[in-house]
Amino acid sequence: MAKIFCVANQKGGVGKTTTTVNLAAGLASVGQRVLMVDLDPQGNATMGSGVDKRQLALSVYDVLLESASIVEARVRSNWGDEGARAKAATYDVLGANRDLAGAEVEMVDLERRENRLKLALASVKDEYDFVLIDCPPSLSMLTLNGLCSAHGVIVPMQCEYFALEGLTDLVNTIKQVHANLNRDLKIIGLLRVMFDPRITLQQQVSDQLRDHFGDKVFNAVIPRNVRLAEAPSYGLPGVVFDPSAKGSQAFVEFAQEMVERVKKL
Repeated sequence: MAKIFCVANQKGGVGKTTTTVNLAAGLASVGQRVLMVDLDPQGNATMGSGVDKRQLALSVYDVLLESASIVEARVRSNWGDEGARAKAATYDVLGANRDLAGAEVEMVDLERRENRLKLALASVKDEYDFVLIDCPPSLSMLTLNGLCSAHGVIVPMQCEYFALEGLTDLVNTIKQVHANLNRDLKIIGLLRVMFDPRITLQQQVSDQLRDHFGDKVFNAVIPRNVRLAEAPSYGLPGVVFDPSAKGSQAFVEFAQEMVERVKKL
């Protein structure tokens, strides 16, 4: 049965989409069956998985409005035919495009509006080991659908002062959803991203996170890495674009750590 995780942070620009697509590719590369769900109307996780959001016949929008099933709407990530990329492990994608922006308004008066994604995922839970949900950077009906579906939340965060303030807001949100809508929901772990060990402040914040959250902080650390930043422009996760880059190797290590952590849940 699939373990379902949201990649969420109410602060924008912290690497949620980069984390989602590279973790998906990393998990696939170590033999896991993965479904990546893009809940952001910008569709960046879809494009970063080699899927053209403009060409989607069906998307997560259709699934949320119950006009299509996940089996009908999912597509396979696509690395093209270039050498090793064609052989790299792929994963399934439930893509998003601009249509999703209108879903929130259309869902306001619908029954079970916060559980639409959860109900849809129930039909494919035995086909995957991991389901990763890329959430938009706000507490919207879309994010709420993700949180109500998930067993846990992966929080990517930069080791900066304002990121700590944003983390407090996110923890409070997760507590509210846990209390009122999803008793299974909890923080699985904090992932330090865009980390530069030469910056004293980042080291200090990292130490604070360790002191306060203990083993909730993943051992894996994702360094600031140019190759990871370049990869989306080619429609590829960094793990596929340049497997030898430090950032890519860090994500594969993170994927392996996730597999081990899930065994203990």
